[in-house]
Amino acid sequence: QVQLVESGGGLVQAGGSLRLSCAFSGGFFSNYIFGWFRQTPGKEREFVAAIRWDGFSTNYADSVKNRFTISRDNAKKMVNLQMDMLKPDDTAAYYCAALSGFTWVRTVYVSPNSYGSWGQGTQVTVSS
Repeated sequence: QVQLVESGGGLVQAGGSLRLSCAFSGGFFSNYIFGWFRQTPGKEREFVAAIRWDGFSTNYADSVKNRFTISRDNAKKMVNLQMDMLKPDDTAAYYCAALSGFTWVRTVYVSPNSYGSWGQGTQVTVSS
């Protein structure tokens, strides 16, 4: 059974950086698309970024484009989210998710319902 464990959240001032990591176990890492989502109280889970099974393609929400970078290390079975130029609006619980398969279609990987495995989440708080 796939397990995902996020780490790296915390408190940072606006304009600062954080790096989130997601450790994967329980499956064949290279068979998965990975996504990062975020959620604030009372709101739906929001797509942040996704990376293809081979790492050769990525996609970002407009709100984080050119500030966040998703990457994966297939040898270490890790997925990372480098977050730069953070804003107070980035404050949220961040979740790593795994989507099994080889279909790289935006309408699929931006939807939380497409993902079968989720981490427990890590809190990111950006102060103004």
